[in-house]
Amino acid sequence: MTTSFSPDSRPLLIGSLPLTDHAEALQWVMQHTPDLPLWVQLPAHPQEGMVPQFIPGLPGVRTCDDLLYVDTGAARFDEELLAFFESYLLLTEGGGDLAASEFALTPEIAGGFFALQTHLRSLAKPPLAVKGQITGPITFCTGVKDQEGRAIFYNDQLCDAAIKFLALKAGWQALALGEHGCPVIVFIDEPALAGYGSSELISISKEATVAALAEVVAAIHSRGGLAGIHVCANTDWSLVIDAGVDIVNFDAYAYFDRFLLYADQVRTFVEKGGILALGVVPTLKPEEIDAETVDTLHAGWQDRMAQLADLGLNPERLYQQSLITPACGTGSLDRARALRVLELTRDLSKQVREAHGDA
Repeated sequence: MTTSFSPDSRPLLIGSLPLTDHAEALQWVMQHTPDLPLWVQLPAHPQEGMVPQFIPGLPGVRTCDDLLYVDTGAARFDEELLAFFESYLLLTEGGGDLAASEFALTPEIAGGFFALQTHLRSLAKPPLAVKGQITGPITFCTGVKDQEGRAIFYNDQLCDAAIKFLALKAGWQALALGEHGCPVIVFIDEPALAGYGSSELISISKEATVAALAEVVAAIHSRGGLAGIHVCANTDWSLVIDAGVDIVNFDAYAYFDRFLLYADQVRTFVEKGGILALGVVPTLKPEEIDAETVDTLHAGWQDRMAQLADLGLNPERLYQQSLITPACGTGSLDRARALRVLELTRDLSKQVREAHGDA
C-alpha cells in the first residue's frame, strides 16, 4: 500500500452525471474538483452504462434486441476465448503493448475519458491526481449473462476471462492517465457487493470475491496506479480491505455505523496508509439532498472523524488520509440536485480544510 498520495480531505466525485454533453460534464468537474478531476460517465447514453461501457471485446459477446449477452454456444466462441487468453499472456508476460491494444477505451463508448485527456494535456501544471473508474468484477460477472440467462460468474473459464479482461482495461486506464505526471486513481465500482451474503450472492465465496477484486487491483498497481473501490451501500468491508485496495469509498451518510463494525480492519487499513473516501454528501433521497447544508454536513463530518479517532486513529492522520465524496454517483438524479450534490461536496471540503488551516 502506498502513502505517497495525501489528499488532505479534498473533494472527489463518483463517475456519473445526469448530462448528455461530455464537454459540459467536464466543465462541472473542473468547477468543483479541479485538484482531483475524473472522467465522467453519462448514463443518458446507453453505451455508457456500467456493463455496456466495458463489455466490448469480451469473448462471445452478442446483441439481441439491444440485450448484450455472451453466447458460449456460438461456433466461434472457443476460438474467440483462445484468442483472448493469447492476447492476455502477450500483454502480461510477453512484452506486448497495452497502450495500443484492443483493451483500450474508445471515444464511441467513453467520450468522457477522451474529453478529460484533451483537457489535461492543455494544462500548464498537472492536477494533484486524476481519477478513472471501471465496473468491478463481481458486478460485471453477475450482471452479464450467457445465452441461457445464467450469470457468467458461474462459468469458471468465462469468469476467469472476464476478470482478466477487466484487469487489462483497468491497467490500460492507469497507463493512459499516467502520461500527465501525477498520481492516477482507478476506482473499481462494485454496487453488487451491497448484496454480498444475500440470497442472490449466497453461492459466491469470500475467497472468490477477494481473489477477483485483488486481480484487478494488481493490474492497476502494475501500471503505477492507486486502486480504489466504491460500494454505494453496506457490505463485508473486511473482504474489500483484504483485496489490497489503497482507497475505500462508501456511503458514509447512511452506513457509517455499519462500517465501524469492522473497527480492527479499518484501523489497520488506515495505519498502513490506506485512504478513506467518505461519501458524506447524500445522493439517494431527494429530500436529504434538499435538506442538508454545508454546516450540517460539516457537523456530521466532525462526528464521523471523532468516531474514527475513538478507534485509536490519529486525527491528523485521518485528515490527511481522507477524501470527501458524494455517497454515490449522481447520474440518476435530476440536473439541479446533481449540481447541488457537487456544490455541497466542494464546499464541505473547503470548510473542512479551512478549519484545518489548509484552504
